[in-house]
Amino acid sequence: MKAKQKETIKSKSLAELQDMLAKAKENQFNLLFKHSTTPLSNPLAIRVVRREIALLNTLINQKAAAGQSK
Repeated sequence: MKAKQKETIKSKSLAELQDMLAKAKENQFNLLFKHSTTPLSNPLAIRVVRREIALLNTLINQKAAAGQSK
């Protein structure tokens, strides 16, 4: 993920981040399912999605913690 994309994701609200996380998890499920039946042409896409999910989880936790401390 490029730095510019990360900055745009960081500026999103908590609800938008949770929506993006749900879509990313669905995408990960679909990729893993396709990869188990037939090999993907680009298996590194699974890694990219996994890292995107990790980033979204981190940002959600940071925003939730910031909201609790106020």
